[in-house]
Amino acid sequence: MRTFARRRGRRWLAALSFVAAAVAMALLPTTTQAAWAAPHPQRASAAGAPQRPAPGPDPDPSLPAHSLTRADAPLDNPLKGFARFYQPGADENTGYPHALTWSYFGLSEVMNSASDCGHYDWSVLDKALDEIASYGNQAAVRFYMEYPGGTGSHPANAIPACFAGHVDNRTNTYWNTTSPDYDSAYLLDAVKNFIAAFGARYDGDPRIGFIHMGLVGLWGEWHTWPYDTDTSSDSYPDYMPTDTHGAELINAYNSAFTHTKVEVRYAAAAGGAADALPAIGYHDDSFCYREGSPLAGVTLPESMGGASYAQLQKALEHGVENRWITASMGGEVRPEIQPTAFDNWPGGSGAVDDMKACIELEHTTWKINEGSAAYSADNPNVAAAVRTMGYDLGVDKAYFHDTAQGTTTVGVQMSNDGVAPFYYPWKVSLGLKDPSGKVVKTWDTSWDLRKVMPKKIRAFPDWGSGSDHTYLDYGYAQYFDSDIDLSGVTQGDYQLVMKAKNPLEDISAKAKQLRFANATQGSDGWLGLGAMAVGPGGSAGPGSYEAEDGGNTLTGTAVVADCSGCSGGKKVGYLGNGATLTFRHVDGGSGGTRTVTLHYASAVTRSATVKANSTQAQTVTFAPTAGWTSPGTTTVSLTLAPGTDNTITISNAGDWAPDIDRLTM
Repeated sequence: MRTFARRRGRRWLAALSFVAAAVAMALLPTTTQAAWAAPHPQRASAAGAPQRPAPGPDPDPSLPAHSLTRADAPLDNPLKGFARFYQPGADENTGYPHALTWSYFGLSEVMNSASDCGHYDWSVLDKALDEIASYGNQAAVRFYMEYPGGTGSHPANAIPACFAGHVDNRTNTYWNTTSPDYDSAYLLDAVKNFIAAFGARYDGDPRIGFIHMGLVGLWGEWHTWPYDTDTSSDSYPDYMPTDTHGAELINAYNSAFTHTKVEVRYAAAAGGAADALPAIGYHDDSFCYREGSPLAGVTLPESMGGASYAQLQKALEHGVENRWITASMGGEVRPEIQPTAFDNWPGGSGAVDDMKACIELEHTTWKINEGSAAYSADNPNVAAAVRTMGYDLGVDKAYFHDTAQGTTTVGVQMSNDGVAPFYYPWKVSLGLKDPSGKVVKTWDTSWDLRKVMPKKIRAFPDWGSGSDHTYLDYGYAQYFDSDIDLSGVTQGDYQLVMKAKNPLEDISAKAKQLRFANATQGSDGWLGLGAMAVGPGGSAGPGSYEAEDGGNTLTGTAVVADCSGCSGGKKVGYLGNGATLTFRHVDGGSGGTRTVTLHYASAVTRSATVKANSTQAQTVTFAPTAGWTSPGTTTVSLTLAPGTDNTITISNAGDWAPDIDRLTM
């Protein structure tokens, strides 16, 4: 069944009325062959299971290991998940959480001189990119020359006026559009020059996350149905460019964009011109749909019930099913199924194919999904799908000395539970936060997040690796380390933190942060790695002391436990009934009475005795907090000796005491 016929009437309505558009598409006729499925030179077989990447270095054995707790990453992590349509002047963050915004642009809006095809007015693109960035989102964009009905804000006929008299036009009577002669030498030169100028201006622009090549065919989607290559089955001539000319445009994009990720619609486009171009990804905009009678998928391969023209079937035939390793996989959840696409997660039903299989085998990073506006942010099926898409990075362990001075080494071991790598070389920095939460010092590293590949990949049945639902080991946990110079850092107690900076931060204060899948990840983008004391023995003045610090003494049943709301993600629990916690190396400054703040967690009222050194113990009552992972505070006055040899002990001889997070002074 033809991939395009039933869906494309919706483009001009998509941002205005998703439901009405889906109804209109369902009424369009279908045929029995995909528009792009005419014979092409093809690889004889799939590439097969990819070779595992190098495991990388082992952690430095001289550095103490600090385990971090995993937690769900947010749903609007940048450069992955869903993209909503750009609507000028509207709030770009409504609907289901997302960090991408999608928009089309007519070529004639930039090439707007009737006499000079080398004149480019980028204002329409810059205005949109600036507005999208102001909401903290990155854009995914496509240029086109023919768009049935237009978008409402962009023209239906976007053929540049400077083509007049040089390029012949044809009429697509089915869609009532004007189609230029894509084989015209004049058009090809002008479009290749445009692509070069586009890349020169925007390659690496942090406002753009992904670019669909566009420019050719209806909506820029590299098809002109029904005026396409299957001329033997109908009376319509072929309006598509020859494979040779299509390849010229694909190669032009490959040359112009060496930083920003670029995608083309099909593996079979221009006879597979992108087969040997590892930087070019693919863009499946009929994602996970099933059509025809009997139903056949247009994403999954024939071995999994897909049609002969399915996206991944063609990827297998061209040997590019592992292209995700070097290039992004984007596209669009087929509009007809967007309202119900995840109702039967991880599987599918009716026109919705096996959704988890589609994501895992394509290694999907992002999809246009205007219908996501109606999803509940609490829908667990949608959340599971979004977190499966793209990268899902977490730090398993941090490696550093609890007390350090001068130059010291900090390392992390990071793994990826997603289906794709992170595709951009964002700068990773280390930092120190003081007890107030202020970042007082940062150090840039050379760590490359792109090296952290998915730990597991799903095997195609075509690989012969086993029946479906076979998962193969692929990526390794990657260890990175870097030296940091603590010279000039005031002696004291800090939280060691790490951040991958979104370069959009340099443009927009609302840029969405890359957040790791860890319990100690902050909304400010900084991930807590653990407590570090700068200088021998701890701080030289008022500071913060973590209960779980390795220099403290725990007796009896007292134990370090995870605590998502606690400083450093840890606390000491099971205190009392004889079990004690003693903070050591507490700095009393010049000595005397000090107000000490105890940070604790307890779902019920509890009490404990608190004493400094060998002074008289005080009984302190601890009111209930919001829960066992939600700390509260209370204060006590203690007499401390001068210097850093003070101890503070918390105990309860006959009953349970609260769990202790830290103390501050």
